[in-house]
Amino acid sequence: RGRLQALGILPPPQHEREIAGQCRAIKRPLLRYAQEAVETNDPLKRTLMIASALPGDGKTFISLNLALSLALEMDLRVLLVDADTPKRHLTQTLDLDNEQGLLDVLREPGQQIEDVILPTDVRGLDVLPVGSRSDTATELVASAKMQATVDRLATLYCRGIVLFDSPPILLTNESRSLAGMIGHVLLVVRAGVTPQQAVKDAVAALGDVRRMSVVLNGADLEDALAYYYYGHRYGYGYGEGIPTPAKPTDGA
Repeated sequence: RGRLQALGILPPPQHEREIAGQCRAIKRPLLRYAQEAVETNDPLKRTLMIASALPGDGKTFISLNLALSLALEMDLRVLLVDADTPKRHLTQTLDLDNEQGLLDVLREPGQQIEDVILPTDVRGLDVLPVGSRSDTATELVASAKMQATVDRLATLYCRGIVLFDSPPILLTNESRSLAGMIGHVLLVVRAGVTPQQAVKDAVAALGDVRRMSVVLNGADLEDALAYYYYGHRYGYGYGEGIPTPAKPTDGA
């Protein structure tokens, strides 16, 4: 946990209680929706894709902290899946680069998804690494076998929730393919950083998903009404800069 805090993936001790409270507020509607899975006989309501329009919005931070918060629930098993095949941030952060994972199951006919799920030292939380690198990752994630894998995970965690940490929507095709297989999409928007047009484009790119929610990450409540950025241009490459938020001019 100290290493994850140093990497900025977990909050520092002085902010743990604040972040924990915010994650509780986020997870309540997600849990209510997941509980409908039994009533409607729809296990995909227990699957959640955590996405962002662009890199740097805090998607992996939200994924891990939300998974930890969900794991605190009694009698709930949580699986956190690294489906960000280009960046592999979650897998690298947890030092699981040498472990088999999702892409190995999709590529190898005899590989079973149960064999690559890893338990953690947090009660109720399991992790599925992204697996070995593949030049056909885009096609693998868009395949019928990926849909079968999502269905299988929803069945395995029939009393839990499966979270997929996905690539940024506007940079790759994987997230768009995955969104059509998942019961619920959680879009992370970073306050003062994510351009409004990027959010609109991401929502349009996802199309008609089953259910979508938005999390505003990094908001400064004191400045929430003072600074907005309505940019219309952004980069489509990893590592490209995102414009700095600007004060609105008079009359904006």
